[in-house]
Amino acid sequence: MKAVLFDLDGTLFDTAPDFVVVLNELRQQEQLPPLADNTIREVVSNGARAMVRLGFGVDQGQTGFDQLRERLLDLYLAHLAKHTVPFPGIEKLLNQLAEYGIAWGVVTNKPSAYTIPLLQAFAHLPTPGAIICPDDVTNRKPDPEPILLACKRIGCEPSEAIYVGDHVRDIQAGRAAGMPTVACSYGYVDSGDDPENWNADHLIHNASEIWPLIQQHYLNKP
Repeated sequence: MKAVLFDLDGTLFDTAPDFVVVLNELRQQEQLPPLADNTIREVVSNGARAMVRLGFGVDQGQTGFDQLRERLLDLYLAHLAKHTVPFPGIEKLLNQLAEYGIAWGVVTNKPSAYTIPLLQAFAHLPTPGAIICPDDVTNRKPDPEPILLACKRIGCEPSEAIYVGDHVRDIQAGRAAGMPTVACSYGYVDSGDDPENWNADHLIHNASEIWPLIQQHYLNKP
């Protein structure tokens, strides 16, 4: 075990509170009532397009979609990391990995314009060995290209790492890259979806379960 790679939204950080604020602010600007927090949380992992679809009932290619998406992203950049926090157990986990000399990295479909400032807001955490965004690759998840690039930058083989994510595409990408995968039920799982059906190697319900899992299955230490 040389590295642990994470999806960002819904796996490493709880970014939904900021998205709840900005989507409802945009709805207010459009004279629409606010949506429930949980309704928004379920679509955060699917990106800005999904949130525009949820918030305004328009899809890509329809009139007004691009303008709403740009306004949403502008609002998000202004609110970046105001209410975002690491999920419970993540800070301790990253410090435990550092103590054992195990690298960690982020492989996300979130563009670097938002990912980098967000991670910089948590500069007290151990430094990641790799940050891979869609800007860095030709094919985003569920294609394995971003995960393979993260391994290359860290200097490990895919079989020497695990990938942790809260969406089926994360598990598909990790499996396609040839590494063990961990599905997070605590993340932004779509309504009606079930992480048990993603064919991950492991399923966890809290980030505090990751380190014991690593110890049991990948370090052979108590």
